[in-house]
Amino acid sequence: MSGFSSEERAAPFTLEYRVFLKNEKGQYISPFHDVPIYADKDVFHMVVEVPRWSNAKMEIATKDPLNPIKQDVKKGKLRYVANLFPYKGYIWNYGAIPQTWEDPGHNDKHTGCCGDNDPIDVCEIGSKVCARGEIIRVKVLGILAMIDEGETDWKVIAINVDDPDAANYNDINDVKRLKPGYLEATVDWFRRYKVPDGKPENQFAFNAEFKDKDFAMDIIKSTHDHWRALVTKKIDGKGISCMNTTVSESPFKCDPDAAKAIVDALPPPCESACTVPTDVDKWFHHQKN
Repeated sequence: MSGFSSEERAAPFTLEYRVFLKNEKGQYISPFHDVPIYADKDVFHMVVEVPRWSNAKMEIATKDPLNPIKQDVKKGKLRYVANLFPYKGYIWNYGAIPQTWEDPGHNDKHTGCCGDNDPIDVCEIGSKVCARGEIIRVKVLGILAMIDEGETDWKVIAINVDDPDAANYNDINDVKRLKPGYLEATVDWFRRYKVPDGKPENQFAFNAEFKDKDFAMDIIKSTHDHWRALVTKKIDGKGISCMNTTVSESPFKCDPDAAKAIVDALPPPCESACTVPTDVDKWFHHQKN
């Protein structure tokens, strides 16, 4: 057990919906700043934003106090990814490594593009479908350098250390050997997932080839350094909320009572009697409207 828990506020698939994280004491924390990057030596924490096979585009709200998970919004409408044939929703558990940041002011030497202003993304390839807001421990296997509308958007490939087959996966070549076609599908998905919204295909550095574990570890460590500069105010975050409860050297650190006040001001958790449409129901409603 990680010791972390989550709390939903308002009903899922609404503009008000939020998922807040709590520590082992039940105190509210930021999944961006307060969950440690490392769970163990060479093992990272991952914040699950989107469970595999689902369509709602959930993400850490980097500009909101305490950075809860919420559904992305464009032009006033909740965002869903299309079902790209032959895939259903996201094809991995999708999320982020905490205490990392892709600095939009830093030109990446590998891609020639600046960062996308978010924590680094993770595609977890294990057999379990994780829950939104779950904190899991992952073993990094490799990385893909996506270019999203001119921004560097690294995609880390990882596996849950508690997966029954985790011991068999130690580098990107193990994925190629044990899950044939999965990496090719991953590139295909990321290339085309915005096309149904009228946007062009995404591009990739390194001819869309996955780099190995050592390369991925170096990139993650670099984004961790950028995050530390952000949270200690050595870099202007330009709207990013760095409110946290644990980073001792951060001028944005607050006490647990201040964090609780932020959450208490929001709508309460949805009652069990609420009738909440399923992810699929909301997707088809979105398509018709």
